[in-house]
Amino acid sequence: MPIIIKSDDEVQIMHESGRILAAVLELVAAEVRPGLIMRKLDTIVKEEFRRRDVIPTFLGYQGFPAHVCVSVNEEIVHGIPGDRVLRDGEIVSIDLGNTHRGFVADSALTVAVGDIGPEEQRLIDVTYQSLWAGIRAARPGARIGEISNAIQTCAEAAGFSLVREYVGHGIGRDMHEDPQVPNFGPPDRGPVLRKGMVLALEPMVTTGDWRTKKHEDQWTISTLDGSLSAHFEHTIAITDGEPKVLTLRSDEQPLAATLVAAAERRG
Repeated sequence: MPIIIKSDDEVQIMHESGRILAAVLELVAAEVRPGLIMRKLDTIVKEEFRRRDVIPTFLGYQGFPAHVCVSVNEEIVHGIPGDRVLRDGEIVSIDLGNTHRGFVADSALTVAVGDIGPEEQRLIDVTYQSLWAGIRAARPGARIGEISNAIQTCAEAAGFSLVREYVGHGIGRDMHEDPQVPNFGPPDRGPVLRKGMVLALEPMVTTGDWRTKKHEDQWTISTLDGSLSAHFEHTIAITDGEPKVLTLRSDEQPLAATLVAAAERRG
């Protein structure tokens, strides 16, 4: 399928969608604590999306039964929030999508449940850093492979592995559009980035092997070896210069300022 280039007006609508999503995702993440029943997170998303008059993109998507994906510890992605009670020391990946004025925004983050160990914290930190390494590589004239390679280099330098069976993607009126954006590979592969392309970058990083398995619910994906996994995602737009992060949360503003400062130094 051809890559769909968005107009400036369409990117602006996607930014509106992204700001709504970022606010809800930040709110949901703040609710994570020991003793919380995972289903409560789905209820919060349902209520917040209704209040903001946006469509829950995940609910019913290829049959998915919830408003949000909640994946714990060795679970990588697509976890269904049910009656499991979160425990101190666990890590939780929250993946969320909404549709606003016909356009989708998609974002994810991994947070601690109470107090976690240093290796769990390092996994979260490196996965987040890997996402931003990919974002910084997303400039017009670069190839998709430069994003992939930047993510892989950052994660593997810390001794972690990148999941290879699930990748980032184009996004717009549909949640999944071309092109695919792997989190690994050489920098000279893939389409050339150009203004108007909108991508969802989403490194999924593990402390062990990259291979995965699907649970009996036919949705939840875990590491095959039971190692821990973290997941971060942003929807970004390619511009004439630095990428525009459409799902930036309020707690990330200092990092965004750092990105702008780096661009000014290069200029």
